[in-house]
Amino acid sequence: MLNLLITAMIIFLISFIVMMLSSLLSKKKNNDREKLSPFECGFSPFNSSRLPFSIRFFLIAIIFLIFDVEIALILPMIYTLKTSNLLIWTYTNFIFIMVLIIGLYHEWNQGSLNWTF
Repeated sequence: MLNLLITAMIIFLISFIVMMLSSLLSKKKNNDREKLSPFECGFSPFNSSRLPFSIRFFLIAIIFLIFDVEIALILPMIYTLKTSNLLIWTYTNFIFIMVLIIGLYHEWNQGSLNWTF
């Protein structure tokens, strides 16, 4: 138990040191207004450098990442078929696929998959 506590403290200490070093080394020293503004051939910028971001695009990207991770979890299920009990394997995969289908139905029902408003 003491060994585990010492290991956790060492990991915490190393993580804290790395975070502090990265924070100190990544800081910009000169916060000049001219250097922080966007550069357009020596002229002041005509419009904002920040373009409006579509929240719909962000939500669809997050949904894509979630289902992409789920595909990465589904692929190894084929290899476990040889070494698993067929009944347990079938129930597990059925429950997993049903959770995915229910999640997809919920996103579709909430209108998160519609690009237009």
